[in-house]
Amino acid sequence: MKFIALIATLMTGALLMYAEADFPVWGDPDSPASLHLSPRYIEKAMEETSVPNMVTAVLADYRGYDTMFETAVIFSAGIAVVMLIRRPRQ
Repeated sequence: MKFIALIATLMTGALLMYAEADFPVWGDPDSPASLHLSPRYIEKAMEETSVPNMVTAVLADYRGYDTMFETAVIFSAGIAVVMLIRRPRQ
């Protein structure tokens, strides 16, 4: 059973490494996020959200649902870990 898990892990890692080759170079100013998304956030954040801090505007207003669900997933994972680790009372 451990051998099957090892093979599945190695295959998943190989697939991720293969897919990573298509990513833009780290910090590339010509990447799609740098050319299209970032300038829009910089230019329109104050106008659309009325929040003076640009980071807060992006996290709270533009990516609010994404941030909320990430927090819910992390909370659920924490609860699952606590339930698995705790010792039942006798």
